[in-house]
Amino acid sequence: MNREVLKAIDTNVIPISRLAALFDTFGLRHSSKVLPELLEAAEQGNASYKQLLLSIFETEVKGRNARRRKRNYAAAHFPPNVQPLEMFNPLELESGITQAQLNRLKELNWLDNKGNLVFAGPPGLGKTMVACGLGLEAINCGYTVCFEKMVNLIKLLDNCETDRAAGFRIKNLKKAQLIICDEIGYTPISRAQANRFFTFVSDTYETSSLIFTTNKEIADWAEMMGDPVLTTALLDRILQHASCFSFTGESYRLKHPHIFPAPLTEKEDGAKSRGRKK
Repeated sequence: MNREVLKAIDTNVIPISRLAALFDTFGLRHSSKVLPELLEAAEQGNASYKQLLLSIFETEVKGRNARRRKRNYAAAHFPPNVQPLEMFNPLELESGITQAQLNRLKELNWLDNKGNLVFAGPPGLGKTMVACGLGLEAINCGYTVCFEKMVNLIKLLDNCETDRAAGFRIKNLKKAQLIICDEIGYTPISRAQANRFFTFVSDTYETSSLIFTTNKEIADWAEMMGDPVLTTALLDRILQHASCFSFTGESYRLKHPHIFPAPLTEKEDGAKSRGRKK
């Protein structure tokens, strides 16, 4: 039957536009856009049918992956001017993390195993840079990532029951394979907020990986949370499958001001938040 169909088709008069339309019908939109180039390359290289099909499907997969990466990057809500891990030099720290450890983290085995990471230390040592760099690595490998500063996460948790945008963001955070929670400990939170944060971490426990950056030693988190018992339960969930790194040294931000943008003003930050909601 298939041979009879092929014989009935005059291959010399098939317009490329018809082939492209059929590709679109079957959802092969990325390969349909470059179909003339693919056919020309196949003809010039005397490609077999199998080679032509392979180039078509590889083009489609590459296009879909690029689109998925772009979508995941936009949904992550990274801070401005995110840098790849290659821009971070651990030798500039007195201690905290080595290049070998960074290379192992880039393999993302901890992410596959639902592991967590904690980067602790004074401000300006590159904790957020490393966390976001790992987030970029994850997105490039096809994972979904969400980034929030602790102060904004608390606001989202406070308002998620009454504000539609906040509720939508919390839902996306819980579905992400990697959640980056930045700057824990910079501002104290109420007991009610601590309870909501604990519930959030519990809801993502062993379903997502979490990266925390903090300027406080883990032993001091109880002061921030305002409840030692709740803090113990929270740390039990975070640290059960976690690797912790304590950064020390001279401010990486001060030594490399070109890498780190100036912080947003309150007006600029508000405008950015409104832009996300549109």
